[in-house]
Amino acid sequence: MSAELPHVGSAAPDFTAPVSAEENLTLSDLKGQTVVLYFYPKDSTPGCTTEACDFRDNIARLTSLNVKVIGVSKDSLKRHSNFATKHELPFPLVSDENTTICEDYGVWKEKSMYGKTFMGIERTTLLIDDQGIVRQVWPKVKVKGHVDDVIAAVEAL
Repeated sequence: MSAELPHVGSAAPDFTAPVSAEENLTLSDLKGQTVVLYFYPKDSTPGCTTEACDFRDNIARLTSLNVKVIGVSKDSLKRHSNFATKHELPFPLVSDENTTICEDYGVWKEKSMYGKTFMGIERTTLLIDDQGIVRQVWPKVKVKGHVDDVIAAVEAL
């Protein structure tokens, strides 16, 4: 069973995970930068594509605020690569195929659709400051307007 979502003011759980066949990403290596870590259910689905493209379309604003955007889902590196290429995503997508990161962050949850229950990723975003401390958590994200909310929170840090 999943842990709880990290609390505001707590250290973000560290992880090292693949972002490509040749490269891993380690969260603690990003100290000194603000990180927007967003968890999403599945590449190439409508809501997830909209969310990724919203982050892409606002990457200049985010980069100017010294923010690193990282997406996380269970999808394979190959699916991530195809998704990132198709939508020209300028940020890494972490492959968490064994759900370790999702469980550590408390976003691997029982969900239901059409009367069936299953385990899946609950769309969640965390704002992590330059010292690795969680500054804001958005559980059960609604995609529309979300990136604007994230940017406003970054600007308020």
